[in-house]
Amino acid sequence: MKKLILFLFCHFAISAFAQSVVKVPPAGLAAIQENDLKKDLYEFAGTSFKGRAAGTINELNAAVWVAERFRSIGLKPAGDNNSYFQFFDMWRNRVASTSTVSINGQPLSLWSDVAIAQMAPARIGQPIVYLGKASEIDLSTMDVKGKVVAFDAVPGMLVSGISLPTWRYQRYMMNTYGNALIEKGAVALILIADNDTETVWPDAVENFKLGRFDLEGGANEKVTTTVPVFWVHESAKKEIAENKAELKADIIIERFSYPSVNIVGAIEGSDPKLSKEYVLYSGHTDAHGIRNSIAGDSIYYGADDNGSVNVAMLAVARAFQKKPGKRSVIFVVHGAEEVGLLGSRWFSSHPTIPIETIVAVLNGDMIGRNDPNSAAVLGIQPPHLTSNDLAKMVLEANNEGPKFKLDSLWDRADHPEGWFFRSDHLPYARLGIPSLMYTTLLHPDYHTPKDNAANIDYTKLKKMTEWMYRTGWKVANAAQRPDRVPDFKLER
Repeated sequence: MKKLILFLFCHFAISAFAQSVVKVPPAGLAAIQENDLKKDLYEFAGTSFKGRAAGTINELNAAVWVAERFRSIGLKPAGDNNSYFQFFDMWRNRVASTSTVSINGQPLSLWSDVAIAQMAPARIGQPIVYLGKASEIDLSTMDVKGKVVAFDAVPGMLVSGISLPTWRYQRYMMNTYGNALIEKGAVALILIADNDTETVWPDAVENFKLGRFDLEGGANEKVTTTVPVFWVHESAKKEIAENKAELKADIIIERFSYPSVNIVGAIEGSDPKLSKEYVLYSGHTDAHGIRNSIAGDSIYYGADDNGSVNVAMLAVARAFQKKPGKRSVIFVVHGAEEVGLLGSRWFSSHPTIPIETIVAVLNGDMIGRNDPNSAAVLGIQPPHLTSNDLAKMVLEANNEGPKFKLDSLWDRADHPEGWFFRSDHLPYARLGIPSLMYTTLLHPDYHTPKDNAANIDYTKLKKMTEWMYRTGWKVANAAQRPDRVPDFKLER
């Protein structure tokens, strides 16, 4: 890993040293203060905004807080209608609370006794065929057409050691077993939990209850699946397996929309020509709101994810306000990132500035935790590399400033987390715009109430902020905009 980063830096440095050195102004660096970062984060990721869940009044209140900070710093409104705001509609599909499920005439309490792991509108009254362990199902000898099929989870189905286990479990279950049963004609599936999957039931239920979100025209805007998947406790196995059980279900899907918002502000560049181009700083407002309680706390504060980047962007804005670069700088705090990168997908397809004027996207996601001397930047290795010039600049900026030991593994295409594909730089990278993601990587408090302001390493957060600023200053003042990798195409 260290050798790879050293190789990348040496490779890029050969041509970089031929360029004139762009010195970061002391006044800009002096504007980045640890106390400001801490004060802002305790406010932004405190109890007032109740976890800033996407599409809620709490996300909108947090957006107003960010816009007011933009105004006080002196950023020019760069959203719609000469405001700091760019509103967009997010569509949501969820299982209605009036839906009913019963087995052998015994009603099951929705989300307590049974979860809907895959939504589909359905009215079912069918006997259940119990197939036993998923790993022992032989479809070649089985007729499941028109039937409700139940099977046991097996040890190892729950992916461990990486984030979002319930989401990965659902995907694994469907890809490995469920889709094949549906293709054979099953009209509903019942997954019976085991000891491992019982441990993640509370988190899974929270996710399933929320449903799916998307922009208009997106893959999840409407429910297109026709076969529901039910998830029941291990305690239900005897009734299903031994008593020739019957499933009755009436699943109703609700579909509605409500607003989220991007917050957009800009600082005009000093060069008459280059000021028409923009360096875009990116983060996201939302976290996970109020959910199941952990250790007595139910607010998922999102201090690292992604309050850390929000306050870093404010500090970078103060730095550029002290001394603007030649190019303009635009700050976009995206809404609804946690439910599908909705804000960045909206802004990249409905930009408030000409999309071709964005020369680079510097996105951050979770930049305030873990080893104080290590960090990562994604987008500097193929197939994620969008710009050789930008990769040079970010490595130079690290060498000149914080000198983090860089973890290169998370930028690899074969990393199991797929981290490059999970933050707001992605829609811009898909357009071929030179894009980076700064991160200090995941930790055990990710998506829990323990991701709070008290657990942030503010000294490290300041260093990460300076790194982002140094990179942006280089881009803003370079003679040429960063190159684009020819025929760039994301692979996963």
